[in-house]
Amino acid sequence: MLQLDHVEARYGSFKALEEVSMSVEQGELVVLLGANGAGKSTLFNTLSGLLKPSAGKIALNGRDVTGLKPSALVAAGVVQCPEGRKLFPEMSVLKNLMLGAYVHRRDKAGIRQTLEQVLSLFPILDEKKDEAAGSLSGGQQQMVAIGRAMMGRPTLLLLDEPSLGLAPLVVKQMFETIKGINEQGTTVLLAEQNAFAALKIAHRAYVIENGRLVMEGDKDTMLGNEEIRRAYIGA
Repeated sequence: MLQLDHVEARYGSFKALEEVSMSVEQGELVVLLGANGAGKSTLFNTLSGLLKPSAGKIALNGRDVTGLKPSALVAAGVVQCPEGRKLFPEMSVLKNLMLGAYVHRRDKAGIRQTLEQVLSLFPILDEKKDEAAGSLSGGQQQMVAIGRAMMGRPTLLLLDEPSLGLAPLVVKQMFETIKGINEQGTTVLLAEQNAFAALKIAHRAYVIENGRLVMEGDKDTMLGNEEIRRAYIGA
């Protein structure tokens, strides 16, 4: 589904991504591991069109999408749920969710159907849909952020640090939900520092350090790798 060939990205003269080549197959849940500042968010912003690559090629289902605008990529099925949620706190939960459907705004019936699916995925949001998003707990706000992304009808969902700042029990529930989204047919690329929880639900993983991919493997290989365990799992 997704193929990156020697992709690079810069912030001015600083090269934030260097020679990144990777793939995500349709139906997979792939984890991108890395410390703060390793380049995870930069890679996601490049994939979603917020940052144009300075070199290399990005292909989606065989189509060259290098440098497309974010709206065009959302229309093509690439939707990002950003780190830190980025909600509008004074707007209602429902209005925050509906923002994710903007690219499909002419399809009223389809939007209603997608909203029903999102609210069935997160029933608590149905109860709180008229409340200000900023009044919700951290876990509920993350549900809104993921729900907003799902309103864009992604075929490829980019989840950037969804467990950040959440209590352990909420993290467990969040990862179970992400696994369910994947099992229902959405391909997921998940950037996470919570390596153990992420790898447990993943098919494969990549490790990024200083803007370069330095390791890849299937779930069992990564969980059994001593270097990975020391660096990211603490075991």
